[in-house]
Parts: sequence; structure tokens; C-alpha cells
Amino acid sequence: MIRAGVRAILATDPGIEVVGEAGDGRAAVDLVRAHRPRVALLDIRMPKLDGLSAAAEIRRLVPETATVMLTTFGEDDHVARALGHGASGFLLKAGDPRELVAGVHAVAAGGAYLSPRVARRVIELGGGRMARRPVARDRLAGLTERELQVLALVGAGLSNAEIARRLHLVEGTVKSYLTSIFTRLDVRNRVQAAILAYEAGLVEPTG
Repeated sequence: MIRAGVRAILATDPGIEVVGEAGDGRAAVDLVRAHRPRVALLDIRMPKLDGLSAAAEIRRLVPETATVMLTTFGEDDHVARALGHGASGFLLKAGDPRELVAGVHAVAAGGAYLSPRVARRVIELGGGRMARRPVARDRLAGLTERELQVLALVGAGLSNAEIARRLHLVEGTVKSYLTSIFTRLDVRNRVQAAILAYEAGLVEPTG
């Protein structure tokens, strides 16, 4: 039922083509290897191979395919673990259908996407946003003004190309800024960087 709903939502956007559908994590990995899509939507809970393990396999075998995790509020520990598996997006199964389409487009373009409610929940898991804000701001203190601008746009879900257009930079320069940001903040991917942007108040979750 969930797969049928996801497919129906994605079918409303002519810019998205569903090239495969799987009933378990192992089949999902096999389909990604066969079709090499730009984005793989993975339910955190799947038979045979759960979404976290499937995401790790996809990252190892087909690194050009970005992964987006479908989750619920009852799977907080899984969301926290998924951050370490390189997932590029987190969406709620029962969230706004428009978020699903927006998330797929953002990740396909090389960006990261956090459902606003997922972003708030992840931050709350760390002890509350207000409690964590000073810590996050301390971590961001070593960034330059331009790096902070880039980080804020990462937090807003923009791709490198979109950031380049917004800041009137070339895309290669944006990539260099991101490399520096990830190193200075000691984060592994765009989603972890985006969460820091939320925690520090650079980006305000909406919805």
C-alpha cells in the first residue's frame, strides 16, 4: 500500500520516472544495480534487508545513486543511524505529498532534503534545539561568511548548481567551499551539515 501511494504521488510529476519497485531491501539493491537511478527511495523497515543496510550496500555498489529514507516518528533511532550511512534525504511516510516530490528533485539535483518535521525531530533527539544552538554555533564559529552562506543554502536543500546561481559563483567554487565546510565541521555529508545549519539557526524549519 505504501509503495502504491508513493508511486501514485511520483506519477503526478512529469519530471520523475519510476524505473523499478521492490518489495524488500535485497530486491531494491538488485534493482538499483540494474537500473542505476539517480535516486533510490528506501523504507527504513523492509524485509530481508532493512533500509539502513540497503542504503549502505547501494552506497558501496552504486555510489552515484543517492538514497532517500522514508521514516516515521517512531523510528528515531533508525534516523540517527541512517545519518551515518550517507542518506541524502529523510521524508515522513505520512507527510505532505509535495515534500516527496520536492525531496526527490532536490536529491536528484545533488542536494539534500530533510522533511521539516524530521529535521526538528532529529534536533530534538539531541536534547532540544535551544539547548543545542550554542553548541552548534560554536562549531560554526570557524567558518567564513561565505562558507556560512553556502551552509545555509545546503540546509535549505539547494544543490551545488543552485547555490552557485544564488551566490553568483561557479559550481567548482561551491564544491571547494563544501569540502572546507565538511572538514571544519567534521561532518560526512550534506544531511549532517544541514542538521547543523538547523541547530545553529541558519535555517528555520517550516511546515
